[in-house]
Amino acid sequence: MVRVWYMDEEQTDPRLDHIKTPSENVSMEDLYKKTGVEYFHIDADNFRNDALLKQIREDRNYTYEDEVTIAKDTLPDFEAKLKTFYTEHLHTDEEIRLVLDGSGYFDVRDEADKWIRIEVNKNDLIIIPAGIYHRFTLDMKNYIKAKRYFVGEPIWLPYNRPADDMECRKKYLHDQSRLISECAQ
Repeated sequence: MVRVWYMDEEQTDPRLDHIKTPSENVSMEDLYKKTGVEYFHIDADNFRNDALLKQIREDRNYTYEDEVTIAKDTLPDFEAKLKTFYTEHLHTDEEIRLVLDGSGYFDVRDEADKWIRIEVNKNDLIIIPAGIYHRFTLDMKNYIKAKRYFVGEPIWLPYNRPADDMECRKKYLHDQSRLISECAQ
């Protein structure tokens, strides 16, 4: 089951939990309201036949998929790649991950620019909106296997912060402002 919390800003190792206090936990509903990140539970052992995943793929027009394994023995220049993943960035498209095995952390910024950590494990599917600043790291197990989904052929470019003038960033901020207003009513 996914866990979400505000991070301790004084972290020293990105692969550790960094939980401030239990009162800093974030519900899935609040994660969505604060960031636009969506979460779904998918049967990773039977994902090809999972009705919810099929519906998500159809609704969002995900037509391309691949699989990635991030581990010391599968990823060349492992430590350097992890540093790249952990550099704060955004993408022009959604980032969709279904964890098939292993675990890791996605960190996203809330409306006050504070880090929220999302621990993902097998069966967790998250959708990170285009234009949100985020980063990824493994946990201490140093292993994750995930499906990635795309609309059409993948264009996978990270744009490191600052990238505030990008159209996807402006759209994200506009959409997020509208979502926050709707949730406040």
